[in-house]
Amino acid sequence: MESGGRPSLGQFILLGASSVVTAVLYSVYRQKAQVAQELKGAKRIHLGEDLKSILSEAPGKCVPYAVIEGAVRSVKETLNSQFVENCKGVIQRLTLQEHKMVWNRTTHLWNDCSKIIHQRTNTVPFDLVPHEDSVDMAVRVLKPLDSQDLGLETVYEKFHPSIQSFTDVIGHYISGERPKGIQETEEMLKVGATLTGVGELVLDNNSVRLQPPKQGMQYYLSSQDFDSLLQRQESSVRLWKVLTLVFGFATCAALFFVLRKHYLQRQERLRLRQMEKEFQEHEAQLLSRAKPEDRESLKSACVVCLSNFKSCVFLECGHVCSCTECYRALPEPKRCPICRQEITRVIPLFNS
Repeated sequence: MESGGRPSLGQFILLGASSVVTAVLYSVYRQKAQVAQELKGAKRIHLGEDLKSILSEAPGKCVPYAVIEGAVRSVKETLNSQFVENCKGVIQRLTLQEHKMVWNRTTHLWNDCSKIIHQRTNTVPFDLVPHEDSVDMAVRVLKPLDSQDLGLETVYEKFHPSIQSFTDVIGHYISGERPKGIQETEEMLKVGATLTGVGELVLDNNSVRLQPPKQGMQYYLSSQDFDSLLQRQESSVRLWKVLTLVFGFATCAALFFVLRKHYLQRQERLRLRQMEKEFQEHEAQLLSRAKPEDRESLKSACVVCLSNFKSCVFLECGHVCSCTECYRALPEPKRCPICRQEITRVIPLFNS
């Protein structure tokens, strides 16, 4: 706090930063909680022969948010892995990632950094079908790349270290960047893999489609079963809730500290004003009772002993209220008897 009792700039920054962080955490927590609540309310539908009859009886021949599990089957052609034989899939993602060490001028340490320098994703149309071969039912999956938690499996991964000459090493140390190599990765959604889809189920011209839901709900194509997916979302909600509570408590504690300090300083100012008022009333009573020839001496008397004359000026407050003997007798840290401000310097007062 400043001398005027107002919060300092640092306290304003602390309160503002903690409030902003708490608000951001709370916003993320609300979003996560809403996603988990929507997942809980999703209708679980078995991928069987009665699927079309269920959709035909639903309003608009669609279920806005449904859960369906099945095996991946390509519609026509499949994608072959570039590195693994007899590995076929319907989604293929090839990634080249650069790894390097970067010199941090603040910590004076080498930090490991990576960035994707190239990525290509190939897709072909595919269906979700029941695991039982006897059931003739298929659900066409639309816009799979728009889904969250796309269940791709890493089928190939290789790190190609960079080859450097002595001149390259010297140049890298001077530039502050040391290349480590290139990571090559291939991920695929294999044919026959089990997939959990959460989205909008629509019956259109005797065919069933799974597509991204409307109203901002999340679209999922996950390799996990629905219970595991829901449990993971609920764990994420609990984590963000704890973080929000921790930062919210810290914000409340900081606000309480600032308000309490402001309150204590205000009480101290009121107490000092009351003491000054009582002293002035007491001095006025002494002056009224004293004889005319003694009034001038009482005005110049030390407020502590009322016997010696005032002989020093207190800084930084500027009060002239005490004699030298009473000033020396004040307890440490020495404070002005009038305003209770700490005395930093004393200047002798000489009466002519």
